[in-house]
Amino acid sequence: MAPLVPTLLRTEIPFRRFWTGQTVSLIGDQITLIALPLVAVLVLHADAAQMGYLTAAGVLPNLLFALHAGAWVDRRGRRRQVMIAADAGRAVLLAVIPLSAVLGVLSLTELYAVAFLVGTASVFFMVAYQALFVSLVSSDRYVEGNSLLNGSRALSQVAGPSLGGLLVQLLTAPGAIAVDAISFVVSAVFLARISPVEPPTEHGRRSLVLAGVRFIARSPLVGPSLAATATINFFNFAFFALFVLYATRALHVRPAALGLVLGCGAVGGLVGAAVTGRLVRRLGIGRAFMLGCVVFPAPLVLVPLAGGPRALVLGALFAAEFGAGLGVMILDISVGSIFAAVIPDRLRSRVSGAYMTVNYGVRPLGALAAGAVAGVIGVRSTLLVAALGALLGVLWLLPSPMRRLRDLPARDGEAPPAEGGAMDVAANGLEESA
Repeated sequence: MAPLVPTLLRTEIPFRRFWTGQTVSLIGDQITLIALPLVAVLVLHADAAQMGYLTAAGVLPNLLFALHAGAWVDRRGRRRQVMIAADAGRAVLLAVIPLSAVLGVLSLTELYAVAFLVGTASVFFMVAYQALFVSLVSSDRYVEGNSLLNGSRALSQVAGPSLGGLLVQLLTAPGAIAVDAISFVVSAVFLARISPVEPPTEHGRRSLVLAGVRFIARSPLVGPSLAATATINFFNFAFFALFVLYATRALHVRPAALGLVLGCGAVGGLVGAAVTGRLVRRLGIGRAFMLGCVVFPAPLVLVPLAGGPRALVLGALFAAEFGAGLGVMILDISVGSIFAAVIPDRLRSRVSGAYMTVNYGVRPLGALAAGAVAGVIGVRSTLLVAALGALLGVLWLLPSPMRRLRDLPARDGEAPPAEGGAMDVAANGLEESA
């Protein structure tokens, strides 16, 4: 019988501490994911355009800063310290919202500012994240490590929104955001308790900002993957910018019920985390990624199609969230493992920054487009266009080598795997998701 605790958590104490801190932080993030837009809708009475601005403010820093942040982190090193500082900054910034609500000075302008600054701190956290991950996990355990971290993300998507909806009703939406601030403190504490040997820093011409861009442009795997995920993200964030507004006002879903919809629907993420390893072994890691690119956005079509009795509406929302959670897990585990294997350590933060600039940078554009388009064709029609548009992302992968990729590729300058050697997928670990 396989042990209840995955091997990586039993044998690698630094990774276990890292995983624990991230698990707590991810649950807090999911609380804010529902609480922040509810602050705008229920407390400040935001309209569709303002909801688009709020979503855009949170992801705009990826477009503005990710490229240079990646180069700065690769030159400076000390990724763990960067991540601790980012966690501390996000905790302080989020604490401003409940404090302002208590003082009676909360405004939409303040929400925009906090969302923008929290997003900026998150950029620095994420460009350092991958370099720290490969310092904690050996290359033959990338899928297991990614599975555990993304499995935690799936778990947070089950518990976080349900807890968030409940906290909004008990503490108000600003009070619920205070819980996320605490979760960032927990993450920082656990990061402070590890000291991995990080990849070396690099100076001179190779540390130029555009080195990550050039790598992506040359890579037959990373380039098409960026195009695919950026397309999905553009339309997905157009969808997300209007989802809470549509669910609460058009479908009359109460905050606690909305939290349950998101939380129970994210059970699909746990299922995706559990089955991705088997899909990778059966289909190959490239085709598993392509499958995730379809299964993630397709179920969201059910949201604008929902109607009729309350039970039918909630059922459609549950199905949409379950299917999307399943798909995003397959997508994130597979592509995250591919990138961990193929990107050289010396370029890791710069490639992450360049990738985030486009992949996350399109998110505010999608959110802003949603607000503008909804003013012309309505919220429901915009949601339908967004769900269908995201399905176009997989088309970028069809002419690439991705559909023929069965095992993890070797990094530049490294020998390929031994002939016949397949990627080792841990049988007793959750397969992760994003």
